[in-house]
Amino acid sequence: MTAAPRPVDVLVIGGGQAGLAAGYYLRRAKADFVILDAQDSAGGAWRHAWDRLRLFSPAQYSSLPGRMMPIPPDGGCPSAAEVVTYLTDYERRYDLPILRPVTVHAVRRGDGHLLVETSLGTWQAKNVISATGTWWRPYVPHYPGLRDFGGEHLHTAGYRGPEPLRGGRVVIVGGGNSAAQLLAEVSTVAEVTWVTRRPPRLLPDDIDGRALFDLATRRHRAAQAGRQAGGIADLGDIVAVPPVREARDRGVLKAEPMFARVTPYGVAWADGSTLACDVILWCTGFRPALRHLAPLGLRGRDGLIPTRGTQTVDEPRLHLLGYGDWTAPASATLIGAGRTARQVAAEIVARLEICGTRPARRAVSLWRDGPS
Repeated sequence: MTAAPRPVDVLVIGGGQAGLAAGYYLRRAKADFVILDAQDSAGGAWRHAWDRLRLFSPAQYSSLPGRMMPIPPDGGCPSAAEVVTYLTDYERRYDLPILRPVTVHAVRRGDGHLLVETSLGTWQAKNVISATGTWWRPYVPHYPGLRDFGGEHLHTAGYRGPEPLRGGRVVIVGGGNSAAQLLAEVSTVAEVTWVTRRPPRLLPDDIDGRALFDLATRRHRAAQAGRQAGGIADLGDIVAVPPVREARDRGVLKAEPMFARVTPYGVAWADGSTLACDVILWCTGFRPALRHLAPLGLRGRDGLIPTRGTQTVDEPRLHLLGYGDWTAPASATLIGAGRTARQVAAEIVARLEICGTRPARRAVSLWRDGPS
C-alpha cells in the first residue's frame, strides 16, 4: 500500500548555502517547512571543492543572514573547509528541519499543490523552493574528436589537488577564475598550457570580493529602479587572489587561443598545429541542476525556465534560488543567496496568508529588525 503524501507548506530542495538561507527566513516566519538535502552531511557543494580553494572575500562579506562567518586564524579569506564548518554550525544553530540524504526524483503538479517525489516518499507542498545549485551538472563543451582522446578528461568538479598531475602534460581550458586558480596550482608540478576563447583579463589587485559585492549591490538597486549598471566584466574577468598573482609573477599566466578539435593524443588548432597532452582539465563551468523539475514542462524554446525574479512564470508555486544572475544578482554567492532568500520567503509567506495558511504575522516584521 502506497503511503499518502506528507503535506507541508514550503518544501526546500537542497541544503547548501541557498537552502539554508531560505530556511533561516522561513524559520523566523514560523512557517511550516522542511529542507531535503541529497548529501549525507552538511556543507553543500563546498564539501567537494578542491583542497586549496579559498573565497574571494573576507568572512564578513561571505556570511549567511543572522550569523557572521568566523574570521580564519590567518586573517585571510576563508577556505572551502572553513565554509563547510560554518554551514554545519549554521544549520545547527537555527535548528533547521533538514532531512538527509534524500534524493528528489521529480516535481509534479497536483490538485492545488505540488507533488515532490523523493527517495523518502512523496511530499505534498503548497510551495517549492528549488535550491539545488549547479555543482552537480559540470559542463564540457563539444569539440570534434572529444571522445577519441586517449588521455584523461578532468573537470573542475573532479579536481582535488595538483599531485595526481605531477610530471604530466596538462591543457587547462577556460578563461575564468577557476581556470586561473587551477593553473596557478598545477603549473608548480606539471607542464601546463592554458587555452581560452578570448584573452583573459585580470582585475586590478585591489579588487576582491568586497568590491564585487558592492558592484553586485549597485546592479541590484539599479535593476529595482529600472536602470542599468555596469557589470564586473567591464573591469576584467579574473580576481587576482594571491595564488593567481604569484602565477602572474612567475610568468605562467599566459593563454593560447582556443583549439579547434581534440585528437587521440592531445589538441589541434585550425592552422594545423598540434599539442600532445596527458590530461585536458575543463574549467568550463556548470549548468543549473534542474532535472527534477522536468515533469513540470517549464523550459522555453531557449532551454531556460522563464522567471520573474525567482518565481517561475508558468508555475507560481515554484521559486528558483541560488542559481546566479539568472534569477537574482550574485545569488550563487553566500551573501547574495541570503539577500535573495529574504525576498523569496517574504513572497511565499504573504501568499500563504492570502490562501489562509497563516504563519505568525508578527514574524514578517522581524525581517526588518536585523540579524539575531
